[in-house]
Amino acid sequence: MPHPRELFDLPEDVAYFDTAYMAPQLRAVSEVGRAAVARKEQPWTIGVDDFFGPTEEARRLVAGILGCSPDCIALVPSVSYGMAVVSSCLPLEEGQEIVVGAKQFPSNVYPWRAAARRSGGRVVTIERDGSGGWTENVLGAIGSNTAIVALPHCHWTDGSRFDLELIGDRCRKVGAALVLDLTQSLGAMPLRLEQVQPDFVVAAAYKWLFGPYSVAFLYVAENYHGAEPFEHNWINRLESEDLADLVDYRDSFQPGARRFDVGEKSNFVLMPMAVAALRQIQTWGVDRIAADVDRINATIATGAEALGLVPTPVTNRSPHMLGIQFPGGVPESLTTILRQEEIYASVRGDSLRLSFHLHLRDRDVERLLETLAQALKS
Repeated sequence: MPHPRELFDLPEDVAYFDTAYMAPQLRAVSEVGRAAVARKEQPWTIGVDDFFGPTEEARRLVAGILGCSPDCIALVPSVSYGMAVVSSCLPLEEGQEIVVGAKQFPSNVYPWRAAARRSGGRVVTIERDGSGGWTENVLGAIGSNTAIVALPHCHWTDGSRFDLELIGDRCRKVGAALVLDLTQSLGAMPLRLEQVQPDFVVAAAYKWLFGPYSVAFLYVAENYHGAEPFEHNWINRLESEDLADLVDYRDSFQPGARRFDVGEKSNFVLMPMAVAALRQIQTWGVDRIAADVDRINATIATGAEALGLVPTPVTNRSPHMLGIQFPGGVPESLTTILRQEEIYASVRGDSLRLSFHLHLRDRDVERLLETLAQALKS
């Protein structure tokens, strides 16, 4: 079998450990994008099916990754937009609490601060527990006054995991809504949706789903399908496929979560690219991706420990991301040293964040560890 790296336009000397920043674009996705841009030169070739076909295919593919009905998927441009939709659907009364994790990504914090200001509610920020994980302290914070729990599956700075099955069970017991930002996990880390039972899930496409920027997906549990949409556009209304009859205004919406789709969701360049990327994820399979990158993770963690560094503990570790801490903090020159060797990674928080996918090779891992060893000596 050819190595998955051949599906990417990655120079031979580049070792890319930064999928959590932005996934390298698949060759097939680039080809689809170029063809789509050229097609706009002849708009008469774009028909009614182009408004609906690719969006429905994207909906179906994302539903397959999540393990839900396509009717539960809405198409949105970003996590922040998706969270704005979610916050408009969830009631929050004065004095009620919204639980978030410390230093989690801002797109899943700012909307809840705004919601708390509007209603007189309160955002409760949870720090890590004694093991460096999150779950114990999150569970302890969810109580009768909790209205919303807004979390990721793994922390964006170092990949440390939240046990969403335990957290979901606790939310159901107290009647709190569970809202998840899976941008840093969907497509690379399995999620048992039927066990977690979130109310809403949002994920941007440009990281672990290998799609283009400005495309994201919103899962909406069935009991919210009747909620008022965040915006009102023509394509979300029932029978909008009939372009000649759009001025026969309708109060009814397209079925399921489609009422929450963003206007101009049919983007004739980005949506075909997203579909091509999702098909590749489907071909690989999330379980296979997670198993393969977890082996890379373990190798690097072992090598980092041998250098006297501190990787995210295995009990809290996600398969596709690894945070490495340095005695005295991450050296300021570290990313520069790595870049000089064509090794790409990010510093997030107090960790060197390494994020893996199938394009990585054994020699990329060897070069990384050798360069870290040299950096520690300098």
